[in-house]
Amino acid sequence: MATTRTAHTVWEGELLTGSGTVTFDSSGIGSQAVSWPSRAEQANGKTSPEELIAAAHSSCFSMALSHGLTGAGTPPTRLETKADVTFQPGTGITGIHLWVRGEVPGLDEEGFASAAEDAKKNCPVSQALAGTTITLSAELA
Repeated sequence: MATTRTAHTVWEGELLTGSGTVTFDSSGIGSQAVSWPSRAEQANGKTSPEELIAAAHSSCFSMALSHGLTGAGTPPTRLETKADVTFQPGTGITGIHLWVRGEVPGLDEEGFASAAEDAKKNCPVSQALAGTTITLSAELA
C-alpha cells in the first residue's frame, strides 16, 4: 500500500526580502519559518529546503541501513546519521554527504562500510536525489 505525506508552504513577498512558513501537514508537528537568507546565508532560527532534505535523507538512510543490517543477521544497536546538504546560490544543490557511526555487534568495519554503501544506493531518498552527488563516511563506534 502506497502512502503519501504532505507539507505545504505559504510564501509572501519577493525572493530576497520575502519569507514563508512550511507546515508539516501529515505529521502535525507544526510549522517552520523559511526565507532566502536562511537558505543562502545564516539559518537564524529558520529552516531551508536543504535542511528539510537533510532530515529526510538522514532518517531514510538510517532506516535502510538498519533494515539491511538486520536482514544480514547483524542488527544494529545504534546508528547516528548526519546529512550535509550543500547549496550554492545560482547553482543549486551541489552535493550531499552522509556521515554514519554505528554500533553493530559482530560486524567489522569492512562489513559496516559495505552495508552503508548499499543503504546509500538503495534508500528511497537517495534514489529520488540520484541527480545529486552523494558521498558517504561510515565507521563503527
